[in-house]
Amino acid sequence: MTETTGKTETTATAETTGTPGHAHTATTDAEFWDNRYSESDRIWSGNPNPVLVREVTDLAPGRALDLGCGEGADTVWLARQGWQVTATDISRVALGRAAEHAAEAGVAERTDFQWHRLGDSFPAGTFDLVSAQFLHSEADLPRREILRTAAAAVAPGGTLLIVGHAGWASWQQENPPLADVHFDTPDELVTALELGDGGWELLITAEQERIQNAPDGTPGTRTDNTVMARRLP
Repeated sequence: MTETTGKTETTATAETTGTPGHAHTATTDAEFWDNRYSESDRIWSGNPNPVLVREVTDLAPGRALDLGCGEGADTVWLARQGWQVTATDISRVALGRAAEHAAEAGVAERTDFQWHRLGDSFPAGTFDLVSAQFLHSEADLPRREILRTAAAAVAPGGTLLIVGHAGWASWQQENPPLADVHFDTPDELVTALELGDGGWELLITAEQERIQNAPDGTPGTRTDNTVMARRLP
């Protein structure tokens, strides 16, 4: 997926990102994700993340930044709503697919796909919406640092929307892929973002549980969290 992401489901109802769990050895992060995407013609569902749809539908379109865009479902949905979208990922394979998706949807002129390793580089400019949907990595990722940079990229009056996993899925809890991984709570993430006093309006800090099938097809559960804030004009 993404500079970081790893979306979890190929038949899920949304293009959600996944969790750390695979060891990186001889390959770089970019090579890992390119290899991951090259395993099949499409990895994710092709549908936008539901929290993004729910929280952004009523916002006035402007300039948006989609961090870890994967195969582009969120980017295309935003562009269809009238947003001008800059989208970034660490996988060039994913970016190529996302660009094709945008062209097929007739919104290529509203999208700008950029390759970034977000811990090292970041899209220039400010944005009316910065969205980070399940920005997790299967490698070492400075997630908090990246999200602080994301917050700094929100224009006055703009919105920051972060959705991430709150823990391992139900079928992973007894034997988690990486036992020492820490998942931020909404409050921990708000603190880590260092938004300061008075400059932001905090709109959402919440956890929500959803149904997700385990790899063997049996129903399971997953808990995610959402942080949404508006930079004051």
